[in-house]
Amino acid sequence: MHNLNFTEQFMGEVSQIATSINTKVIDQMVDELIKLRERRGRLFILGVGGSAGNSSHAVNDFRKLTNIETYSPTDNVSELTARTNDEGWNTFFSRWLEVSNLRSDDGIIIFSVGGGNRELNISAGICDAIDLALERNVLIMGIVGRDEGYVQAKADTCLIVPPLFPERITPHSEAFQAVVWHLIVSHPLLAISKTKW
Repeated sequence: MHNLNFTEQFMGEVSQIATSINTKVIDQMVDELIKLRERRGRLFILGVGGSAGNSSHAVNDFRKLTNIETYSPTDNVSELTARTNDEGWNTFFSRWLEVSNLRSDDGIIIFSVGGGNRELNISAGICDAIDLALERNVLIMGIVGRDEGYVQAKADTCLIVPPLFPERITPHSEAFQAVVWHLIVSHPLLAISKTKW
């Protein structure tokens, strides 16, 4: 009986979060991505942990469904481990973006639960990537689970997954990253190709 109660509670939380999301921010992201595609910019999706897995999946959807040239630095495990072993974790994203010749036509989306904090050395690699993007006048977007942090402070557009249930902020944040990017790639103004099913 306890498991059933938790299941109902969790799904109730999902429903509350879904109806609390600021859809205007999502529409702003769609508008920015339309402009990015029109100028033939590239999209880079950054995340760590579960958000890295989401990044990889999202790359597929943006490439296949919206015809936006999209990449995720964490998809290349050989480069990821070589750079972190030789240079350290904190510079991985920024060095990868430098080698990719990040330019002002491009954009980055950051998937993160906390959004990074330079002072506390939390997700410092994401903070470094944001700094590089700012230097190069690159569009910065984020989907995060806290209404504080480096992404929220520095991004052009940042969607906060409402942190209504702090004890489950990670599963809800990472789940809604997927909900939101699937909404974006399905948006009639962005979607060029249809899914098979």
